Amino acid sequence: MADRAALEDLVRVQGERVRGLKQQKASAEQIEEEVAKLLKLKAQLGPDEGKPKFVLKTPKGTRDYSPRQMAVREKVFDVIISCFKRHGAEVIDTPVFELKDFDIAGQFDPMLPDAECLKIMCEILSSLQIGDFLVKVNDRRILDGMFAICGVSDSKFRTICSSVDKLDKVSWEEVKNEMVGEKGLAPEVADRIGDYVQQHGGVSLVEQLLQDPKLSQNKQALEGLGDLKLLFEYLTLFGIADKISFDLSLARGLDYYTGVIYEAVLLQPPARAGEEPLGVGSVAAGGRYDGLVGMFDPKGRKVPCVGLSIGVERIFSIVEQRLEALEEKVRTTETQVLVASAQKKLLEERLKLISELWDAGIKAELLYKKNPKLLNQLQYCEETGIPLVAIIGEQELKDGVIKLRSVASREEVDVRREDLVEEIKRRTSQPLCIC
Repeated sequence: MADRAALEDLVRVQGERVRGLKQQKASAEQIEEEVAKLLKLKAQLGPDEGKPKFVLKTPKGTRDYSPRQMAVREKVFDVIISCFKRHGAEVIDTPVFELKDFDIAGQFDPMLPDAECLKIMCEILSSLQIGDFLVKVNDRRILDGMFAICGVSDSKFRTICSSVDKLDKVSWEEVKNEMVGEKGLAPEVADRIGDYVQQHGGVSLVEQLLQDPKLSQNKQALEGLGDLKLLFEYLTLFGIADKISFDLSLARGLDYYTGVIYEAVLLQPPARAGEEPLGVGSVAAGGRYDGLVGMFDPKGRKVPCVGLSIGVERIFSIVEQRLEALEEKVRTTETQVLVASAQKKLLEERLKLISELWDAGIKAELLYKKNPKLLNQLQYCEETGIPLVAIIGEQELKDGVIKLRSVASREEVDVRREDLVEEIKRRTSQPLCIC
């Protein structure tokens, strides 16, 4: 029985190794080699008819996260949450963020919430340092007005809108073929739409369209353009106008949007000089939906609302890929200091000191061995990224001090025991970066 139990442990450990290699996306040859070892161990184990078999699988649509992945993921969330809170956000239990500014009763400037949403979006993406980005904005009223003056019937508004929304992925010719060939739009109507939706720019484009002889005659479009002009004034005051592009092809397929819509895309450098940077995918989006909350109000009251969503999973994948490409080490713990001993028979002293540090709110660890070698303790800090080591030795105990070692510089100083907590806090007060 003992031999079988030991063999089962080997099978379990080898199975974990295979799963770990798959998560790390190791080479096919390495995975095949370890799978072969696993099968060999299972063959030695032989059949066990009476024992029920349990197969643990990750549910479809979900994934497991390793400690390294969770460290990155948590830092991404920290950046996002701290940014929302900086703008007065409250957390509710769905969980969703709700901005206090948007709960104001009575009259308020309708474009200020949109401007602040765009400011939040830019702050988050800048803080995450995932690359250059551009935020596209448009207005559903401008889209609807444009479709109307181009000759699109009311019944085709939404289906043509969904075609236009594909312009960030495919060419205008492909979009036109879909509208004409699949959705029955007249070619001349499609051409008129094409004249508008291929335009993008800043406030100058808004002003140009306000003078457009046809679009300026449509009430909805005129309202949308007026609000966008005001929005750009606020974006200039917030210092982010250079990150915003008025893009007439942005449609956002959801029906509940009623006004300004926006979408942030990451940019990759142009292949040749003089070309514009290319968008490589949406990482955040949002807009105004003044009619949505009223659908759930018994009295049907109109509640002005704006919102934005951050593509956390996509951002997490981008950050993870970047770290892998740069081969950067990611800390999986937030431990500030390792409590170590320089000689044998100092376990009790280590336990006393680490308890003092824990009680003072210091994040500390110690190795579980009774008499670990000092070199092994220092190597553990280097491998895990722990920045400091508090070393206890016989001489330190006599002198009433702790030797505090910087792992990076290897510099050591004696610190009086009563001053140790403040010294550790001082040295580890720098905020953690995302990597």
